[in-house]
Amino acid sequence: MSRQHLVRVGLMGHVGRFTAVDAVEYPRGARVVVRTGRGLEVGEILAPAGSEKIGNSDGSILRGMTTADDLLETRLQKNKQAALAACVDRMATLQPGAVLLDAEHTFDGRQIYFYFLGDVTPELEAVTAELAEVYESQAQLRKFADTLVAGCGPDCGTEAASGSGCSSCGAGCSVAKACGTSRSARN
Repeated sequence: MSRQHLVRVGLMGHVGRFTAVDAVEYPRGARVVVRTGRGLEVGEILAPAGSEKIGNSDGSILRGMTTADDLLETRLQKNKQAALAACVDRMATLQPGAVLLDAEHTFDGRQIYFYFLGDVTPELEAVTAELAEVYESQAQLRKFADTLVAGCGPDCGTEAASGSGCSSCGAGCSVAKACGTSRSARN
């Protein structure tokens, strides 16, 4: 039986209903990796929404945060700070009417979002698109992100993955958990 939770996601604090793929009931305050329309993101459990499906799900809870996830989040934070500094430098020459508030990377490293207050000119959009490409490639997480999104081998996340799939990628338990394969299914 799948369980839904109320989860706060992203810098702007979107709150939505997310379904736990492993039917775990996560406690309030637990940090989790979720799949949203934007990709993989880190969320915080606000409350279990109940064991019955109540309305449409906004995405899936893949797992609780692991030590490896915390390290990845720290790396993304460093790239975010560098991207913010570069954006501020580029904005000094443009002198747009907008003010840069913050930026955030999706957890899979595929996108970086810049948040502005005020009118965003086409020139500023071009700058942020350029910076996003630079800092997305600097994150060097695309291969890892692809593994998390698509799995690491044939039948990843199923009982058929025993002897292949998750056990063949060498990434270990973190990817296997994201794929949904248990340790016993891999042995």
